[in-house]
Amino acid sequence: EFVESGGGLVQVGGSLRLSCVISGITFDDYAITWFRQAPGMEREAVACITGSTGIAQYAVSVKGRFTMSSDKAKNTVWLQMNSLKPEDTAVYHCALNSECSNHSYERWGPGTQVTVSL
Repeated sequence: EFVESGGGLVQVGGSLRLSCVISGITFDDYAITWFRQAPGMEREAVACITGSTGIAQYAVSVKGRFTMSSDKAKNTVWLQMNSLKPEDTAVYHCALNSECSNHSYERWGPGTQVTVSL
């Protein structure tokens, strides 16, 4: 089960922190990705963390603005989003995959809406 939270409406340049609690898994067995999807747009992976190492990697579009972190003991990942832009508006989902380079997600949550206004 995925429980995502933290989305909302924010002005350009603002910040949000998304959370995702994933129950029923062993973190070390997975990579966890935050991907986003805007209406009419393709899914975009923005950040991924390897469960066993806690090492994160980022899409070029968010590098330097977003930070992904995890706590294995809490089965939780976070996405700190700073300097938000209108193009960051989307539904953000956390998802499980075998490794960060694999964009075929096994399971994902219902998502949380992020809206960045001018």
